[in-house]
Amino acid sequence: MGHHFNGKSNIVPLIDRLNQYPIGLPDSETLRKILSILFSEEEAFVASRFPLQEASLSELARATRMKPDVLSGILEEMAQKGLVMDLKFKGGAYYLLMPGLIGFFEFTFMKQRQDLPVEELAQLMHEYLFEDPDNRMGQEMFASKTPLTRALPYEDHIPVESVVTPYESAREIIKKAGYGAIGMCYCRHKKEHLNKSCDKNAPTTEICISLGTAARFMVRRGFAEHRSVEELLEILARAQKLNLTHITDNIRHKPSFICNCCSCCCELLGGVIRGYPAGVAKASYTLEMDASRCKGCGMCAKACNVEAIEMIADTSEKKQLKTSRLDESKCLGCGACITACKAEALSLKPQKRETPPERKRELFATILKEKKRYTPFLVQGVKRKILRSVGLK
Repeated sequence: MGHHFNGKSNIVPLIDRLNQYPIGLPDSETLRKILSILFSEEEAFVASRFPLQEASLSELARATRMKPDVLSGILEEMAQKGLVMDLKFKGGAYYLLMPGLIGFFEFTFMKQRQDLPVEELAQLMHEYLFEDPDNRMGQEMFASKTPLTRALPYEDHIPVESVVTPYESAREIIKKAGYGAIGMCYCRHKKEHLNKSCDKNAPTTEICISLGTAARFMVRRGFAEHRSVEELLEILARAQKLNLTHITDNIRHKPSFICNCCSCCCELLGGVIRGYPAGVAKASYTLEMDASRCKGCGMCAKACNVEAIEMIADTSEKKQLKTSRLDESKCLGCGACITACKAEALSLKPQKRETPPERKRELFATILKEKKRYTPFLVQGVKRKILRSVGLK
């Protein structure tokens, strides 16, 4: 483990490379400390030479000018640490450098670690994400027109006359994934290392769902455990009893995860609360309140994970009862608050939203265009097609 953040040999090129992703990592001394703990000197160099797409061992050997057998060992260690994802196909293995968020920041706390100073990392990541006076990470994560993630609605609360599209159904996403796993919540685990706990008493383990290729990698590398479709659906039901919000990739085709999030721990929902109401894409629903039924108990406001509901005095009544008021700019349309309302004053109603991108590559391209960082993504894609067409793999 090399603490080399004061040097510029490999950390600065690594940061430059990570900032070619849709969600980059703004440079700072704190970030360099984090990267110096997670990456050895060799690993930082190898990572800095990664293309933007997945690459074979021979492609990476050419990019790094390292011998394949030496490079293979480094990549194996990086995959075990969650810095790269190794993808197994019939034609061989391919490697993909993980972004910082959503990526190796999360993997750092998605299993019990003996190889890292987790308390130090938890504090550094908290400082990096929340204590920057210029809020550069908040801007990087949430300020794009197209969000990286989106909310999914509680299907039991959707009006019977509404048709739920498959990409908005958490159940259908799980059923169609082909493979699924359950793992540790990065946010709650990191929070535990800051000597804090979840206000909703949500579990740290067996709560976050990974799907498809990502799930296979995570199981293989010890970040998650395989579960059946029935078991994953039980996790959804358990999350709804805790009034957690389902969050997934903002795409229609094969999302790679469903996290079950709360306002006190989740950094994504925290962004909505901290001034980015469009930072997480909303479901195709919004909350509808029946004021005549509202008892003013405040349970809905307590259950809401983005502080979209506030309690106000009802001046129409002489007794000055309280009633709830909705901030539609924040409401994710998830329905997490509805179960908490014993007066049955809440329901979901359809709300027209923008259709999510089809696939992750399209999502990434859209965000990069919005940030005016699309050119490297385009150029590398063209170069790779040319090299592979002439047999240089």
